[in-house]
Amino acid sequence: MTANPSKDPLHGITLEQLLNKLVEHYGWGGLAERIRINCFSSDPSIKSSLKFLRRTPWARKQVEDLYISLVSDNPWYRGKD
Repeated sequence: MTANPSKDPLHGITLEQLLNKLVEHYGWGGLAERIRINCFSSDPSIKSSLKFLRRTPWARKQVEDLYISLVSDNPWYRGKD
């Protein structure tokens, strides 16, 4: 029996990994422009952003959607951590 790879682009990706990729790609300023939440524009850090995103489903959804659009548009990101 062979395992079928997941078609979910978020499968196996932690919120911290996802956020690090977005910060690496867009920077904090770019994230703040795309998703208007204070944790990206006012003294941003991975730790404070993770705390907010874990407690705020609508914001987490926006961040996940941005990540999905990034990896689906860029073949170099597909299948990488």
